[in-house]
Amino acid sequence: MKNVFIRAAALFCALAALCVFCSCGGNGNAAGTATETGTPSVTTGKEATESVTEKETENNVTEQPGTEADTVSETEERSTEADPEPAHKKVLVVYFSATGTTKRVAEMIAEIEDAEIYEIKAAREYTADDLNWHDSNSRSTKEQNDRSARPAIGGEDVSLEGYERIYVGYPIWWGEEPRIMDTFVEGHDFGSITVIPFCTSSSSGIGRSGKNLAENAKSGTWLDGRRFPGSVSEADLRTWIDGLK
Repeated sequence: MKNVFIRAAALFCALAALCVFCSCGGNGNAAGTATETGTPSVTTGKEATESVTEKETENNVTEQPGTEADTVSETEERSTEADPEPAHKKVLVVYFSATGTTKRVAEMIAEIEDAEIYEIKAAREYTADDLNWHDSNSRSTKEQNDRSARPAIGGEDVSLEGYERIYVGYPIWWGEEPRIMDTFVEGHDFGSITVIPFCTSSSSGIGRSGKNLAENAKSGTWLDGRRFPGSVSEADLRTWIDGLK
């Protein structure tokens, strides 16, 4: 009986040991399976740092200002600012017209040149009787016969400062410029301005009128002038002006 009990106890211990061994082996496999398949793995500090650095690098590449496109745009903008449009050359048309003929031509020249315009007005306006060249006692006849005559100019004066080119227009009286034109040129400093005389008449040429004005002005660079009929066309004036440049 004693031997039976001993054998039973030994068998029980052997079974118990077997159960413990199986239990330990199963737990090991389960742990291995979890690691390989997929429960979320923990990232080490080094791996985390490398991951963050890579993301920051990507962000810098895509979001960093000063890309080539931005640089080109900024360069073009600076280039535009550094190269402003050239300033418009200031042109003035000055004229005296007793009957309106020279005024018409002067206005067309101003239109072609996109110029400012100034009318020389006599302090005492010329009447039809004053302009009667058949009358030796008419005002204009007396003035033209007296080279020292200087009729007064009325209205506001004009400053020539800043102009680079000035057209000076007038009618031809008795083969010369009206004496009021001498009043004007003697009263202004043309400096180094280019001055272009032009005149109107039915038949008389420009004669010495342009040279007379240049001599009386004593300043400015005077070009040879030209005479036009009152009916001159804009196309003819434009051709003349283009030939001056």
